[in-house]
Amino acid sequence: MAVNALLLSSSRAGNTPYLAHALPFIEPLTTAARKWIFIPYAAVSMTYDTYLEAVVNGLAPLKLDIASIHQHGDPKQAIRDADGILVGGGNTFHLLHELYRYDLLHLIREQTAAGKPYIGWSAGSNIAGQSIRTTNDMPIIEPPSFTALGLVPFQINPHYSNLTIPGHNGESRAQRILEFTCVDPLTPVLGIQEGTALRLEADKLALLGDKEAYLFSGVEQEIPVPIGSDLSHLLQRTS
Repeated sequence: MAVNALLLSSSRAGNTPYLAHALPFIEPLTTAARKWIFIPYAAVSMTYDTYLEAVVNGLAPLKLDIASIHQHGDPKQAIRDADGILVGGGNTFHLLHELYRYDLLHLIREQTAAGKPYIGWSAGSNIAGQSIRTTNDMPIIEPPSFTALGLVPFQINPHYSNLTIPGHNGESRAQRILEFTCVDPLTPVLGIQEGTALRLEADKLALLGDKEAYLFSGVEQEIPVPIGSDLSHLLQRTS
């Protein structure tokens, strides 16, 4: 696959404006792609119109033509007609449910395999993995399957942090991911921190941003991945 994708951990870094930190990461994907379709299906407690407005304003410095898929009577044709695909964050279960509902997963895979750029953040990055089994979100709705886009042959955990709250006795993020690797030891999980991203260009994968990532694979847990690492080896599929 000649996939050209940017998978952002978050829409913000600290207290920066919406998507502001990501503009330098996003700009290279927009050089030849000016018309973008936004998929807001991860939004639940705000309207799709409100979400679109936030994205348009956040990406205004790039002077892109951005429309939302909910504005189109034919979602599939909207994806075909766009130069690039934007998928926002929110609730990953709701996002995947709606992609199945409108039968868009196969089309997005097909379009990205042909080189159409894909930019996702949070839930939009989560679905780029093999499945959504390592999402942080509450399962408010049941999609037909947890199987996701599979743009990369591993699991992604956006917003990764293993900080614990004093007095809170629930499992840490690392403990939850350990549970995943216990039942699926052959599938790695990459935890990416706020403000960082994964840049996928065909057979090349790199960590962007000023924070390290963390790799979980089988018995190897929370292995630090240095800033700026080449992660292309993770693109080797295990099956």
